[in-house]
Amino acid sequence: MSGSTKPYLIRALYEWCCDNGHTPYVVVWVDEHTDVPREFVKNNEIVLNIGPGATKNLHIDNQWLSFSARFGGVARELWVPVGNVMSIFARETGEGMGFEVEKTEPTPPVREPVALKPVESGPVPATSGTTPDGDPPPRPSGRPSLRIVK
Repeated sequence: MSGSTKPYLIRALYEWCCDNGHTPYVVVWVDEHTDVPREFVKNNEIVLNIGPGATKNLHIDNQWLSFSARFGGVARELWVPVGNVMSIFARETGEGMGFEVEKTEPTPPVREPVALKPVESGPVPATSGTTPDGDPPPRPSGRPSLRIVK
């Protein structure tokens, strides 16, 4: 039995959107297998911007679409079974493709643990943030301020 063409079409349309300067969006059917911000779900559906500027670590494999994105300034991890993707389209033109929701039991996603490395204790080497004699630079006087750089 051959696998579904759906993940291949999603990846192809995502690449087409990005290559043509469009913003790829997906419409997702939300069920118990879908890990998305529930506060943005309406009628068991959510529309997600999966463009490079809106996501981090986007991964589309044959079973899962996963990425990190900010919602209300808070970073969230999203996991969507590929079978739950209802459509992918370009926001600017509306061009894209719709799909049937595939009611299958996806295998649990492989969420790789973050590898932490121990910090070695010992003398701290001099860095560029010090003066030539190893002392920290003098603190600036006055009130701190921020400025926007464009």
